[in-house]
Amino acid sequence: MAAATLENPRKAAAKSEPHFDRAALGQIVLVFQGGGALGAYQAGVYQALHEAGIEPDWVIGTSIGAINASLIAGNAPENRLTRMREFWRRMTHGPLTEMASALSGPGAANAMTVIGGVRGFFEPNPWAFLGQHMPLGPDMAGYYRTVPLERTLADLIDTDRLNSGAPRLTVGAANVQTGEMRYFDSRESPLGVRHVMASGALPPAFPAVRIDGELFWDGGILSNTPVEAVFDDNPRRGGLVFAVHVWSPNGPEPDTIARVMSRQKDLQYSSRAVSHIARQKQIHRLRHIIAELAAHVPEDIRQRAETKALAAYGCLTRMHVVRLLAPPLAGENHAKDIDFSAEGVRSRWDAGYLDTVRVLAKAPWTREFDPMEGFILHEAAGGEMLAEG
Repeated sequence: MAAATLENPRKAAAKSEPHFDRAALGQIVLVFQGGGALGAYQAGVYQALHEAGIEPDWVIGTSIGAINASLIAGNAPENRLTRMREFWRRMTHGPLTEMASALSGPGAANAMTVIGGVRGFFEPNPWAFLGQHMPLGPDMAGYYRTVPLERTLADLIDTDRLNSGAPRLTVGAANVQTGEMRYFDSRESPLGVRHVMASGALPPAFPAVRIDGELFWDGGILSNTPVEAVFDDNPRRGGLVFAVHVWSPNGPEPDTIARVMSRQKDLQYSSRAVSHIARQKQIHRLRHIIAELAAHVPEDIRQRAETKALAAYGCLTRMHVVRLLAPPLAGENHAKDIDFSAEGVRSRWDAGYLDTVRVLAKAPWTREFDPMEGFILHEAAGGEMLAEG
């Protein structure tokens, strides 16, 4: 993976270090969306954080986000970038597909991906050619097999390290039978490659993955932006959350069928993040209000059991959420999530790196804020701050 093209990029990233008071901020959390090839942007985000000396305490993801998260959690800090680069090297098209793209355009490469799969990731399931109604069994019912991905992850992830808690890992998956979101969490029970595979089992392309007797599909079906895992964590902790969005929640009105298809995917997989954030801002403010009110209750009443139970709903933790919105690449379309071309992966990786370097240099979480606000959003696109508050 080529390094991002910035004048002295390591020095630029390091500029963020004096602004980074880890003790004051609390835990550092990375949240990664699902999005196939778009996940290369997340790798660039991590590279910028790593070079600035910022390692996460907790990584959370769905689908490709779960894979990137597991590469971080499943390796020592000094090996993480190397393993991440190797993973994305294995995901890029082979020479034949790259040649087809050069001769006939990216559409040819995408067609070859659909027909032949991606080395190190997925391959056609020959039994699927027997027809949609052929009984294949719940563990094989998919157009592709993900055995190559299982081998890749086994090569690149140390499961002992994955469960060391440094950092904590959470991956989201959808229970096929109950329709409920399940967050597999290394703090609660040991995780392995199969849990990561379950988080990325997007139907009907990939078959469900069985964990402890239950079938799971890609968590992006229910929540592709798993920030609620942070918001609903117990006990509540303050922190700095980097929520990396590879699908754009905002965009122009589409005027062609191709743009309609692309915009539909953006909306589907941006996963109602705006409404989640609005709800959390309200909830965190109410928690601060409860805590302030409890402080004004007379001491004898405050010590009563029922008063303590009510006061427990309040807290003074503060959460800064940096929402990094990946910019679109020129000429991309609804097939962007299967664009595993070397150029596509490199461009998205570099974009994630450069955007994060710019945001770290701005360090928006260092400003003064209303003490009653427990949830502060810092939104950036292309490294430029869009909104705060």
